[in-house]
Amino acid sequence: MLFLQSRFAQVLSGVLALQAVVLYAAISRPETIPVVAPLNQFTNLFGSWRMVKDIPIEPEVQEVLKADDTLNRLYARPGGGVETNLFIAFFKTQRTGQSPHSPKNCLPGSGWEPIQTGLVTIPVADRSEPIVANRFVTAYGDEKDVTIYWYQSHSRIIASEYRAKFWLVADSIRYHRSDTALVRVIVPVVNNDVSGATATGIDFVQSLFPALSKQLPL
Repeated sequence: MLFLQSRFAQVLSGVLALQAVVLYAAISRPETIPVVAPLNQFTNLFGSWRMVKDIPIEPEVQEVLKADDTLNRLYARPGGGVETNLFIAFFKTQRTGQSPHSPKNCLPGSGWEPIQTGLVTIPVADRSEPIVANRFVTAYGDEKDVTIYWYQSHSRIIASEYRAKFWLVADSIRYHRSDTALVRVIVPVVNNDVSGATATGIDFVQSLFPALSKQLPL
C-alpha cells in the first residue's frame, strides 16, 4: 500500500493512463486502408529467378491465417536447381484481430523442428542499410530447410515479433494505419549444405526485394 502512495507509483499510473487514452483515441478514429495491387499480379520473374509453380492456399489454412491476400509460389533459376518457396501474407488492418503468425509457431504441429535460430543481415538495393531478417534451420527426419522471414510495414523491415507489435501501436497513433505483411522464404538444404542453402536464400531475397518494395504499400 505504501508503494501505491509513492510518487513513482503515481507518475507511473499517470503515464499508463495517458498511454491508454492516446491509444484509444488513435484506434477510435477511422483507419487509413492502403490501396494495394493483388498479390496474384506479383511478378513471375526477378533477377535470375523465375516462377515455376503457383501453390494455392488451402481454405482451412486461410481460415487460420485470416490474411487479406496471400502468395505462395516456387521459384527457380534457369536450368533447374533448387526450388525456393516464397510466401507472402498481407493484412490491410490488424484492428479486427487478424495479424501475422510467426512461422516458428507453426513448425511443431507440422512435424518440422528448429535446430538453429538467429538473424541474418542482407544488403539490398536502394537501401542505405542492410535489412535484418530471421533465419532458422528446420529438420524433419533427414530433410532440412533454411527459412528467412521478416515483417514489412511502410518499407520498415522488422525481424522481432515484439518490435512489430511496438510499431503497430506507433503507426496506429501517427498514421492511423495497421497494415503489414509477413514475407517468408524457404530453401531446401541439399547434401547437408546449410551454408549453401543460406547463400541461395540471401541471393533470392536480394533479387526479390526491389519488386517486393514496389508491391507492398509505403
